[in-house]
Formats: sequence, C-alpha cells, structure tokens
Amino acid sequence: MARLFFRYGAMGSSKTANALMTRYNFIEKGKKVLLIKPDAETRDEKTKIRSRIGLEADCILWSEFKQYDYSSIKELDAIIVDEVQFLSENDIEQLSNIVDEYDISVFCYGLRTDFTSHLFPGSKRLMELADEIEELKTVCWCGNSANMNARIDKDGNVIREGQQILMGANDKYISLCRKHYREGKIRQ
Repeated sequence: MARLFFRYGAMGSSKTANALMTRYNFIEKGKKVLLIKPDAETRDEKTKIRSRIGLEADCILWSEFKQYDYSSIKELDAIIVDEVQFLSENDIEQLSNIVDEYDISVFCYGLRTDFTSHLFPGSKRLMELADEIEELKTVCWCGNSANMNARIDKDGNVIREGQQILMGANDKYISLCRKHYREGKIRQ
C-alpha cells in the first residue's frame, strides 16, 4: 500500500542526502523513481539536486511535473520531492491524490518551519495529510537538538523579519535549539 511520507528537519539535518539515498535504494532494487524539486530551489543547477556532502542526481522541476503525462506515472514505484516546503497546499493535495489514486508512494523532504518559526504552507498541509511524519535530527552548537532555522546576517546576527523565502545555506542560516533561537545566540 502506497503512503505519503514527510521527512522534515532543520537546516543541516541531511534532508537532501536522505532523499538521494532513498532514491538510490529504489534504483538499486530495479524500481522506477522520479526525483522532483520546486522551481523556487535555485541553489544548484536547474535539473540537479545536490547535498552538502556531494551526493547528487538529476531531477525535474515541479513545473515540469505538473505537465507530466499521468499515464506514465503508473509505471513509477516512487516519487521523491526535495525542498517540499516551497510547494503550495494545492501541490501537496496533488501529491496525496497520486498516492491514493495511483498507489505510488511519495517521499517528501523539507523544512517544517521558516526562520520566524512559522510553518511553510506546503509543510503545514503535509503535517495534516502525511501517513508518516519523521523528524531528521541535527544538533545546535550547544549539543542539544536543533529544530529551529535562524536566518543570520553577514555579521552573525539573527534576523527576525523579512521575506519567507530567501535561498541560502550556511552563509544565511544556522540550526539552533529553541532556547538559543529565542536568545539569538549562534555560538558560545
């Protein structure tokens, strides 16, 4: 039976590496899998997904998938979506319909909350619809579990206002525990 999975974590929790490993495991077993990323994800090449540790694979953009021939979807064993937080609630509905109507498991990887600690719309809908929800863990500089995404400026100050989506990596974001996120403390 197909399922809708949401695997989320703070920045640096190896979400993309996990997505790419899941893809590899399906392919190694001779299964057909489709790898997708949102058009808003502009950090890598347009049709690549790349993890911080160097794993990478070809993918298609969400806009291409929306025009996908649904008769060929039936041939898939799994769909994997990276950076799923950038999808809309309607996009998540479409993914859940694929699970139910085509009996294809969909694995979604992304952030749960933004830099202001509010849910992304796509992540919110996944929290409501997913059959399985799993947090991928990472740690704060203090050693406690980091579940907050702090946006930082070039001087390392925590930024609390701004547009929800701003692409960046370690240069713009840091994972913190809730206490240090609240305090705005990014190091000892």
